[in-house]
Amino acid sequence: MKKNSAALSSRAMSANILLQVLEQGKSLSTLMFDAQKQLNPKDLPLVQEITFGVCRVLPRLEAIIKLLVAKPLKGKTRLVHCLLLVGLYQLLYMRVPAHAAVDEVVNATKALKLDSFRALTNGVLRRFLREQESILAKVDKHWQTLHPEWLVNKLKKAYPHWREIIEANNQRPPMWIRVNQQHIKAKDYAALLNDLVAKNSENSTACTSANIPECAILLDKPVVVNQLVHFEQGWATVQDAHAQWSAELLGAENGELILDACAAPGGKTTHILEKSPLAKVMALDIEENRLHRVRENLARLGQTAEIMCGDAAKPDEWLEKGVMFDRILLDAPCSATGVIRRHPDIKWLRQESDIAELATLQRNILNALWERLKPNGILLYATCSVLPEENSEQIQRFVQEMPTAKLVEMDFNGEKVLEKQFFPEQNSGDGFFYAKLQKVAN
Repeated sequence: MKKNSAALSSRAMSANILLQVLEQGKSLSTLMFDAQKQLNPKDLPLVQEITFGVCRVLPRLEAIIKLLVAKPLKGKTRLVHCLLLVGLYQLLYMRVPAHAAVDEVVNATKALKLDSFRALTNGVLRRFLREQESILAKVDKHWQTLHPEWLVNKLKKAYPHWREIIEANNQRPPMWIRVNQQHIKAKDYAALLNDLVAKNSENSTACTSANIPECAILLDKPVVVNQLVHFEQGWATVQDAHAQWSAELLGAENGELILDACAAPGGKTTHILEKSPLAKVMALDIEENRLHRVRENLARLGQTAEIMCGDAAKPDEWLEKGVMFDRILLDAPCSATGVIRRHPDIKWLRQESDIAELATLQRNILNALWERLKPNGILLYATCSVLPEENSEQIQRFVQEMPTAKLVEMDFNGEKVLEKQFFPEQNSGDGFFYAKLQKVAN
């Protein structure tokens, strides 16, 4: 983020963030985290709505600009292109008066030192308003996936219901919380939240997916965490419903030595300790700056775990010789194609070539951590991906190649399976994959 970004308007800041995502491949979530320190708190929701929204519907906005701008805006003028994305998103998707939206975006050209493009920005947005009906008729003539073609092709190949997955990815994500049942039962906490809790669920059992853990509650709409009762005292944690199965399926017990591999930001680590407060948990992540979030979450919930920075594929570098774990939770690095509705920039940051590289990394981590699992120990493999290469194909290959690996049946509220692929659904959880492996004798 530029040093002078604190002085930027919400629209200028949004354009700056989008430039870094689309041109420099930076994570939108990371950029938004940095922006929190520089923005007036009242401006943060607007910047978040614009940037996440633009990434969600990017191809539609790009098609509109292509019709309105004769010469593509490239190189140093790419920031102007991002500012037009901001303006068009507001005009199409936000309840901002058209004249105000245009004026704010045009005024942002000065703060961004794009004064020479003020007339172009104003002209493009006002022309869109005049010709909106005919422009949208051309742009929306066919159903738009709003996804990169390579990802659409992979989903088509893997799933008959690929269109439903795409439609779900393009929706706004629901907000789920995990109730710390050391403090209060989920149904009692839901009662404390009153009108924040979704009307169509009682302890979330009436949602579209029956596979919801008992500690999960769906909120009627997203809220800031300080609106959650006793949040700072550790009564609740924001965590997707399907992600909450990690600790449930791991089945850690008090006194056991547990590894939470790839632990940041700490939601899984804290859930393990909520269920088994006397377990000895090591939270591992390869990035030290991400472990800061793990420490924050542990402190808020009053929990203790050993924090370790290291490469999960190279345990000999951070783990003493002979140390073996009773259980390992491997939330493997993945394409994150199951959480696109939460992180729409994934559609534009991820490349097709990444998938094979990620699958190789997952295989290396699986093989390395398996050596540090005790006989009869459990390794739970999880990803937030919906691609078979990272999930079912990965596990099938591992079981075939590793004679000591055996799939263990998992129970999802009565649905008993050896593997489980969740897909994103409205009023339900995100796309997650689970497989439970036990280490047996040769």
